[in-house]
Amino acid sequence: MRVGWWCVLVFCVAVLPWPAAAVEDEVYDVVIYGGTSAGVAAAVQAARMDQSVMLIVQHRNIGGLTSSGLGRTDWGWRGTIGGVSLEFYERVRDYYRTPARWVYEDREDYHGSQFLPDDHPGMWGFEPHAAEQVFVKMLHEAGAPYLRGERLLLDPERGVERDGARISAIRMESGLRIAGRMFIDATYEGDLLAMAGVSYTVGREPNEQYGEFYNGVQKARTHNHVLMDGVDPYVEPGDPDSGLLPGVHGDDPGEDGEGDHRVQAYCFRMTLTDAPDNRVPFEQPDGYDELDYELLFRNFEAGEERIPWLPGRMPNRKTDTNNRWGVSTNQIGVNYAYPEGDYATRREIEEQQRHYQMGLMWTLANHPRVPEHVREEVSQWGLARDEFADNGHWPYQIYVREGRRMIGEYVHTELDCRRLRVAEDSVGLGSYNMDSHNVQRYVTEEGYAQNEGNLEISPGGPYVISYRALTPKREECENLLVPVAVSSSHIAFGSIRMEPVFMILGQSAATAAALANEADTMVQDVPYETLEARLRADGQYLDLPDGVGPHPPQIGHAADAFSGVVVEARADDLSGEWDSSSHVGPHVGDGYFAIHGPDNPGAEAAFEASLDPGRYTVYIAYSAHDNRAENVLVTVAHAEGEEDITVDQRTAADGPDGLFHPLGEFAFDGPARVVIHAGEADGYVIADSVRFAPVE
Repeated sequence: MRVGWWCVLVFCVAVLPWPAAAVEDEVYDVVIYGGTSAGVAAAVQAARMDQSVMLIVQHRNIGGLTSSGLGRTDWGWRGTIGGVSLEFYERVRDYYRTPARWVYEDREDYHGSQFLPDDHPGMWGFEPHAAEQVFVKMLHEAGAPYLRGERLLLDPERGVERDGARISAIRMESGLRIAGRMFIDATYEGDLLAMAGVSYTVGREPNEQYGEFYNGVQKARTHNHVLMDGVDPYVEPGDPDSGLLPGVHGDDPGEDGEGDHRVQAYCFRMTLTDAPDNRVPFEQPDGYDELDYELLFRNFEAGEERIPWLPGRMPNRKTDTNNRWGVSTNQIGVNYAYPEGDYATRREIEEQQRHYQMGLMWTLANHPRVPEHVREEVSQWGLARDEFADNGHWPYQIYVREGRRMIGEYVHTELDCRRLRVAEDSVGLGSYNMDSHNVQRYVTEEGYAQNEGNLEISPGGPYVISYRALTPKREECENLLVPVAVSSSHIAFGSIRMEPVFMILGQSAATAAALANEADTMVQDVPYETLEARLRADGQYLDLPDGVGPHPPQIGHAADAFSGVVVEARADDLSGEWDSSSHVGPHVGDGYFAIHGPDNPGAEAAFEASLDPGRYTVYIAYSAHDNRAENVLVTVAHAEGEEDITVDQRTAADGPDGLFHPLGEFAFDGPARVVIHAGEADGYVIADSVRFAPVE
């Protein structure tokens, strides 16, 4: 089939700089399937290495999640991001140097946030349309052509042509055939690797499979983004015969550490704004059913007072709005069929997720069973009129937090993230928390609804990613590289799956593909020394920073190991955008909460206890680090009034156990309250625990 210029409009094809007809006539050096950020980085790198390239973008937007709402970048350690990935964030910063780009706020109002820091060349918060413009410009400048709106034929017999262990061509649903010497699967779902017959897995492995600690079912450790105690799961409260509420399943949730088929919940990263001239108010969708939000209502009625969203700040008074707390934008459990589903199945799940989120936002802004203060705040927001204008102002790309994961030459696991083993063939660094969103919502033994699967476990610093995690087993495919659906376990993928890392791996995959072509060899036999030299020359960071070593699982101190009364921080008692962590020890329990004070004015953490009358030494627990605030204001409310104390969390706690820092000695006649005023601090603030030790 030959494709003429008239098909540009029919098939939504964009090509650079030659006609689309050339697609059928050429065997490309590198064919990249997937218009994600990794796919763009791979195309740019391959073109810069003088390879003939074709990037196939299956959706309408270029850049995947990065240009479809995920503008609040999760970076981990910014110093680990180099090469094409860093170049993208530098170009974003340059984009916003133009005053005309600041329509709804001044640059100075946004400058100084953690997403536009003074001490780094990149910018980490940006609008979706800005990201896509930067990506397209990078492709144009590199001379990397691309096709939009072409999807792989999901048929192993017809979608992929093979010559032994090599892919020779792939075929699109439209009938278009694209031939190549090397192929890169840059999709979130891992479609090309699956159609090529490469081994993969979906779901969570048992801990014992790879010697991990945080994989599999994690009922006991799921401590954040959970439901309030006592939320009834049944349509008619207390009556199991009435059936379960939407989103709650009645199956066996599994035992801790066991593997299962379930995957992290998805959502759309909505771009919201409170700018009146740019705000599209939330509307009740057709087919709205209150029962879909009954769990939300009951969670509020059980004591939840926080707004269930995470509005990450972006320029021009916009937010990248993510899931937060017990019932939020994640529709837990509806996506299990997505990774291996056909396009119709995926579309159905996407529409269900979109309908749910549209209804959720209208509910939060309008429904009388939602607390008034929540309605007042949410109703000030709406979809951004100047984003996704041809899609109802809704993001194009659903957040596929986890799809298929290849089982390749090397499986990256929690051991790699913790540097308990370090591969010798690094093609990039990761550093973000091993972050899994909730995976299921089940009925507890006590008969209540609860979430399971949310973990936010720090690796304790950067780690290397092995080149072999990008390559299939050599007997399965010789000319395919996989920088997104990489060979990794569920819990390790929770850290790798960050957009900056996908771009890093996309560049490294393209470099390896070009070198394999030059040497006329399979991807598994590319000499690492050659690959390493080229990656370093192109700005990729491959080495661990000095002093970063093994980081075994942080087993915190048990609260009952200390004398007196110990009150641990609870998400219910926090205001502001706190994150849970266990990055730096020591700590009490599974970890602590951390927040960047300058970005969260008014943020607080409250600790309350009921004590026997008497005098107590009051301590707070925190783990010291040089990024902590040195002016943390703490208020102790006691029998004789209140007292303010300033704590320097950059210095180690000087209590007798090295964990608790003494605030002073106070009298209590029953009620006790300690408040950490994080929003008034000059750095990161830790809320771990407060201890009341009786004075002998």
